[in-house]
Amino acid sequence: MHYTIQQIADALGAESQGDTSLIVERAAEPADAGATDLAMAMSPKYAEALSSASARAAVLWEGADWQALGLEAAIFVPRPRMAMAGVTAMLDRGQGVEPGIHPSAVIDPTAEIGEGASIGPLAVIGARVKIGKGAVIGPHCVIGMDAVLGDQAMLREMVSIGARAQIGDRFIAQPGARIGGDGFSFVTPEVSGAENARKTMGDQGDARAQSWLRIHSLGAVEIGDDVEVGANCTVDNGTIRNTCIGNGSKLDNLVHVGHNTRVGQDCLLCGQTGVSGSVEIGNNVVLGGQTGVVDNIFIGDGVIAGGGTKILSNVPAGRVIMGYPGIKMDTHTDIYKAQRRLPRMARDVEALKKAVFKQPPSD
Repeated sequence: MHYTIQQIADALGAESQGDTSLIVERAAEPADAGATDLAMAMSPKYAEALSSASARAAVLWEGADWQALGLEAAIFVPRPRMAMAGVTAMLDRGQGVEPGIHPSAVIDPTAEIGEGASIGPLAVIGARVKIGKGAVIGPHCVIGMDAVLGDQAMLREMVSIGARAQIGDRFIAQPGARIGGDGFSFVTPEVSGAENARKTMGDQGDARAQSWLRIHSLGAVEIGDDVEVGANCTVDNGTIRNTCIGNGSKLDNLVHVGHNTRVGQDCLLCGQTGVSGSVEIGNNVVLGGQTGVVDNIFIGDGVIAGGGTKILSNVPAGRVIMGYPGIKMDTHTDIYKAQRRLPRMARDVEALKKAVFKQPPSD
């Protein structure tokens, strides 16, 4: 893909200087940038690497002396990560799914394929599926019966969408994502040891060993617009009501969302986060990597959970939490500092005991 510096600057709404007709083909790290690359050097810490490279153009921090860096053209940005989003969107070469429908794809005759949609090799499209305009369905994808996929959706290879899923526009699913598997929902004929242990916080009571009976998932998954799910991410069907993911939310690789859970708008669920069933998550919530959430609780709007947090109870809106169990981050930090002092405190206490009691030497 080829763009002039002026085209990129215009797309970013950024200032540019120098030879803005210069053409670049790809983005590159400052130290690796060649003559046809756009060096992404948006901080002064990259100046030395940029000076020793052969780049002719770069995206720079505001106020940078682009001529002293040996460049022929430059774009100046106040917010580097926003610029990174714009540049990478322009220079993304895609995944190579050819336009149209591959002859090896299996498409039910009742499915409706939108104008300009592309369907890759060995994809399987079920009965009464509706695929929106300009959607891209990668190789080996499976879309179950009665599912709806919005305009400009993009499924990478080996994504599966379960029956009756309702998915909005501009949905992105990375390789191996699974939307609409049955929920992990089982019951025993009589009260189980697990139920007793949860109620009593430790005592199984006199529950006998039993086999688990399956509770079927009659609900589906409902996903809004502009949602992205990462590689091997899983979202379970609801038991009766649908599991829901709100507009603009992003789920990282290996994130699991359990049955009946509702995730609000513009949430960020980072890698290996696991959310149990029937959780209500508000808008603009951030759950750091490996966060775990117990079932049947709510997490209010704007909550931020640090990596590794285990959320075992309701969290009010706007709170920043961390730890196991999740508590206010500043409280957790105080506890951690005190915990690190424990060995020294133990030595001090032992020394005090010896001084106070003047213990005689042992025989």
